[in-house]
Amino acid sequence: MEKLTIANLPTKIEKLERLSAEWGTNLYIKRDDHTGSEISGNKVRKLEYVAKDALEKGCNLLITCGGIQSNHCRATVAVATKLGMKSAVLLRISEEPPVKGNYFLDKLMGADVKFCTRPEYSNSRGEIMEAMAEEYRKQGYKPYVIPEGASNDIGTLGYYNCMNEIVAQEKELGIEFDTVVVATGSGGTAAGLHLANELHGYGKRVVSMAVCDDIEYFTNIIDNISNGALAYLPEHSGAKLRREKIEVIDKYVGLGYAISRPEELEFIKHVARKEAVILDPVYTGKAMYGVYNELKEGGALVGAKNILFIHTGGMFGLFPVSEQFEW
Repeated sequence: MEKLTIANLPTKIEKLERLSAEWGTNLYIKRDDHTGSEISGNKVRKLEYVAKDALEKGCNLLITCGGIQSNHCRATVAVATKLGMKSAVLLRISEEPPVKGNYFLDKLMGADVKFCTRPEYSNSRGEIMEAMAEEYRKQGYKPYVIPEGASNDIGTLGYYNCMNEIVAQEKELGIEFDTVVVATGSGGTAAGLHLANELHGYGKRVVSMAVCDDIEYFTNIIDNISNGALAYLPEHSGAKLRREKIEVIDKYVGLGYAISRPEELEFIKHVARKEAVILDPVYTGKAMYGVYNELKEGGALVGAKNILFIHTGGMFGLFPVSEQFEW
């Protein structure tokens, strides 16, 4: 399937020398936080496919959903704006939020914003977005509804391509990664990596660090999305993906989605001061904290020789929680 060209690709891979020495492994990072500025992070790889589909269907409005500091919502608003489309986002809140971080950027770029409670989001976000779409249809728009994280069959092709990009870079760098680690909150990024790894026989471990929910939940999500994406890869029709190769670690969810513990914030500070790599409190901070602990405590990553951590972005989400850090 064709895609748009929006992200700055390929993103570079670099070794984290000081953390590698400190943790006793070869730790590399793929800078998908450098895919852009307004569109920075992993979501734009998926949106290149999703927005292309929307344009081909004649749509002129993108609707999506996420938490108040959703990187995906901010990236969707930016992509819509770049394409001359209108955007609307459904944001999950517990109380009226301050206009900071990604939410500030949503408003700055002109998105229509609708709030919902956590129970409403969990139980009926699809219905709420469809009701939003119907209201826009009455106004003359042709809306296109994007699921949470753009984690659907089409969107996951972005990370199918990313895994192929990684393998090409391995040849350029003269190194082979045995383990690829990524944070997962909606499953689409992990599904794309898993899909390419299986179809092309790359033989890597794709380890998904859950930032919410559990192993069973994400195993089902990754399996369903990756199998659904086969419809867009006719050259691989009939392929059998091995569910047992889906690897999820759910030990680092902590207090829950987008809720940080003091030790996680201290870890983000430590990485920033060691490598000038800025992790975010929702995704990459928890996932890299998981890498550190699995190595330190003799967990699932012990024995990995060359680990590639995919930095999925999220810096804007740090600013609303800056007062939680201790100096």
